[in-house]
Amino acid sequence: MTRPGAAVTVPAALFDAGLDAVLAEAARDTGGPALRAVPDAGPAVASDADGDGAGDGLEPARAAASAVRDPELPMLTLADLGVLRSVAYAQDGAVEVALTPTYSGCPALAEMRAETVRALHDAGFPEVRVVTVLDPPWSTDWISEAGRRALAAHHIAPPGPAPRPSGPVPLTLSPTRTAAPQVACPLCGSGRTEEISRFSATSCRALRRCLACREPFEHVKEI
Repeated sequence: MTRPGAAVTVPAALFDAGLDAVLAEAARDTGGPALRAVPDAGPAVASDADGDGAGDGLEPARAAASAVRDPELPMLTLADLGVLRSVAYAQDGAVEVALTPTYSGCPALAEMRAETVRALHDAGFPEVRVVTVLDPPWSTDWISEAGRRALAAHHIAPPGPAPRPSGPVPLTLSPTRTAAPQVACPLCGSGRTEEISRFSATSCRALRRCLACREPFEHVKEI
């Protein structure tokens, strides 16, 4: 039985089956209801369990994993996006990489996993395992400053601060097109923009239009 709080390897087929199936499998593996592997609140690429990772021989592995590109937003690396949580040695000697998807059921996760394994193999690490970490959940606050600049440079509006409700989340019904001055146009800088569609090329992005230059653009939604 895996000790409580340990990382749990979630097979791709099981993850694609849905969050309920993932949590059920995790409960059987860990003997508890929670899937928890990296309890910190941020996306820092962790090192060894006892120190800062200096001299553990994993610097090339961390560099390789950090350089993997997001398949849906290729201007961002997994480190910039904040989904890369840790790179460390497992007890069996394999290199274990922890990824937190942007949302449960993200279709890009399988490609992220495959590219991460390929990158570490190319870096000289033959035994590589990728684990999925769902707790704490990913937040757009984890996107790095470099990542936000890269989004803006590619005419995608980066997200603002993620909402942090302290109680029940209210359900608000609104028109499909809504004015949102806080989302600035990445082309002309105007704050006069409106939402055209809540979903764009991916579920993580919305389609907006600038009311000043009239150009459409995408916006990474705050999560």
